Amino acid sequence: MSGEALTLGALRRLAAKRLSDAFGADGTPALDSRLLIAAVLGIEPNRLSLFDYRTVTREERRRIEDFLDRRIAGEPVARIVGMREFYGLPIGLSPATLVPRPDTEILVDAVLAWFDRHGGRERVLRVVDLGTGSGAIPIALASALPDVALLALDLSEAALVTARENAERAGFGDRCLFARGDWTAAVATADVVVSNPPYIRSDMIAGLPAEVRDHDPRLALDGGADGLDAYRAIVADLERVLAPGGAVFLEVGYDQAESVAALLAEAGFTTAFHRDLAGWNRVVEAERRA
Repeated sequence: MSGEALTLGALRRLAAKRLSDAFGADGTPALDSRLLIAAVLGIEPNRLSLFDYRTVTREERRRIEDFLDRRIAGEPVARIVGMREFYGLPIGLSPATLVPRPDTEILVDAVLAWFDRHGGRERVLRVVDLGTGSGAIPIALASALPDVALLALDLSEAALVTARENAERAGFGDRCLFARGDWTAAVATADVVVSNPPYIRSDMIAGLPAEVRDHDPRLALDGGADGLDAYRAIVADLERVLAPGGAVFLEVGYDQAESVAALLAEAGFTTAFHRDLAGWNRVVEAERRA
């Protein structure tokens, strides 16, 4: 794309063609190129076409070409631009954080539905997020639950720095407390426990898509030999942590819902499932009797 001056519209078409040639039917070239170019120019992606007439500067073209090279090399768009939208909120990323997935929005929906069934979203309750990463889950919950106090824990101090910055940027820094902790060890009591823990079997990580394997932190992926290590640790301490009448919500791998439900049943909890858009049971919900 080097050489003569280009308008933004011409550059968008050339960028999409480069990505299409690189990824073929497996890619989303128009969307990816729009997101990458918008990030460089500081324009909202859905408004980019309004500026198709303007000439792109040499420095802007250099940065856009660098972004395209990184995308073609396999780096996810969210990593390149340093941000991913989650529940309508911009969530900043760092090497220490997982890229938030759309499936995790199902967990947020499940928690909000529980509040709707149990006195409404204005209840003053304590919510704990275990393994918070970027802080996407507690920030999304804070946006919908005006009086909830949220504690978010993670083993990675670098992830916690990113999560705090995200909460401050979203305007919820005063209601989201981020602290270093190993699952429930640092928790005194909670009315609601949520978690999207690592659940990939250790021997499967090498076979994950490069976008995940090479860019998401292993700490956020590796769930142990059978993928259930984190769930065992969380469930083992729920009787101490979870207040009577409280609930726990756990995101799981596409084939893990029954196994996690069995762990909860052994601990005396009754479970329910929430499906993702593909029809898999993606979130396991369990309540503690009042």
